[in-house]
Amino acid sequence: MIYKTFQSETLSGLGLGMMRLPVVGGDDNVVDEAAAEQIVDLAYKSGINYFDTAWGYHNGNSELVAGKCLSKYPRESYHLATKFPGYDPDNMGKVEEIFERQLEKCQTPYFNFYLFHNVYEGNIDGYLDPKNGIMDYLLKQKENGRIKHLGFSTHGSIDVIRRFLAAYGAHMEFCQIQLNYMDWHFQNCQEKVALLNEANIPIWVMEPIRGGKLASASEGMTELMQSMRPQETVPGWAFRFVQSIPGVTMVLSGMSSLEQLKENMATFETNEPLNREEFDALVKRIDEEVKQAGLPCTACHYCTSHCPQGLPIPELIALLNEHKSTHSGFIAPMAVASMPPEKRPSNCIGCRSCEQVCPQQIKISEAMAEFSGLLGL
Repeated sequence: MIYKTFQSETLSGLGLGMMRLPVVGGDDNVVDEAAAEQIVDLAYKSGINYFDTAWGYHNGNSELVAGKCLSKYPRESYHLATKFPGYDPDNMGKVEEIFERQLEKCQTPYFNFYLFHNVYEGNIDGYLDPKNGIMDYLLKQKENGRIKHLGFSTHGSIDVIRRFLAAYGAHMEFCQIQLNYMDWHFQNCQEKVALLNEANIPIWVMEPIRGGKLASASEGMTELMQSMRPQETVPGWAFRFVQSIPGVTMVLSGMSSLEQLKENMATFETNEPLNREEFDALVKRIDEEVKQAGLPCTACHYCTSHCPQGLPIPELIALLNEHKSTHSGFIAPMAVASMPPEKRPSNCIGCRSCEQVCPQQIKISEAMAEFSGLLGL
């Protein structure tokens, strides 16, 4: 395992993201705790010392599992990160209540890393509003030693990041962004990296494999990769890409099986950033493919917790992308027809509650209307 230095801390180059733990029966709310414990144990014993959870992951159960799995180990032997859930506006005035509950759930007296969760267009006003007292409270916890390092994660625009840094940048020790070769241009990651580098803020990477989408590649992309690095796996290319980015300190990956964990740990035995030729060729090829791709859903499930109709939105978007990329076909119509009528895209009421918390800023209501029209269901 490669390691990085952050201030006085030594961090494993790869961190275990706990948003995609193994689940029971495909239900994101029900974590398979025995399987999750195996993953955490192997990660810890193999040298991973950074574990990232959050209030909303697995509908609140990720923090509970993190506490159960990690509390067996000496507290000083690992770094635990969680986040204040300001992606939901209803939480803005509850920072003390939520923080105290997070300590209980994670069975810890302190958090090594604590973040403002997902700063974006829909919540930045609430985060910056002094009436909510979020920053004041978190700084007090830092003074009391219950937060070691304070930072923020963001899926927002470059202007949102600038605004947040203008207000709170003096207190921000790191920033967690979605960073991968698909989003280098598609979600303007290149400019975000430049801004954070200029501000001397270390970068934490989330979605390096984009919710698993970059674990495989098109035939043309695979041929390109093999021609330049025949020994590298397809997921390995995604990790080598982020190893190439200046300022990257932590790379988080949500690993839901022991096989994924073992493969990713093998990649992080070495630091082998892409050279300029490899980097440019990879980005050029993915830019061409993105132009023909579907909606950029990463199946984070934030949307499902805010859908009054209980629609399986990530599943429906995946089916829509499949339907459009294959120029119709029978798979999507068959899959949707097998769903209960109340779970089909036609049941979307267009309230846009899901869109308020979508990190990818997908116009979900429009997608559901389009999908329903395409299928006639």
